[in-house]
Amino acid sequence: MHRDDLIGAPQALSTARLRLEAPRIDHAQAFVESLNASLPTLSYIAWAQLPRNLEWALGFCERAVRYVAQGEALMFFAFDQRTGQYVGSVDLHSFDFDTPRCEVGYVGDSRHAGQGLMREAVLAVVELAFGLGFARVQALSEASNARALHFAEHALGFTREGLLRNYERDAQGQLGEQVMFAVCNPKAR
Repeated sequence: MHRDDLIGAPQALSTARLRLEAPRIDHAQAFVESLNASLPTLSYIAWAQLPRNLEWALGFCERAVRYVAQGEALMFFAFDQRTGQYVGSVDLHSFDFDTPRCEVGYVGDSRHAGQGLMREAVLAVVELAFGLGFARVQALSEASNARALHFAEHALGFTREGLLRNYERDAQGQLGEQVMFAVCNPKAR
């Protein structure tokens, strides 16, 4: 595998209830509204610690478009097919093309919590990763984030592999512990 596999990856996915689209500038308004509405539930995400405005969201979307175009990330904004409402984002990043493996990240709109929509979105992107040839998709969650730990292990079915001490800084800038989760491609060789 190599970066060109990402550049040629699908720019849209569909599930039973969702439409997932690669980032576009016109997604900025829905993205920032979701972020601001969900702030109380995003205390573990460093860039989601304060309300943001449309200008910030436009810059975020511009960078996301560039990262996807350059094969530095695969990212999707998820929308409810029935209502058109923004549900959240899912991205693949931190690629190791030799293994091949990557990390998945996700941020859901709290107004849609409990409906299984983010589970559906993340599993669709994991399926895409496996279809592209990745052997492993991993997820990291702060050890103190019980909600994220439960989601990765129970909703997504990832295997808890271990605790990483002093692995990265938390949203407050302190060294913290991360729990590693992973799912492996059953067809990997």
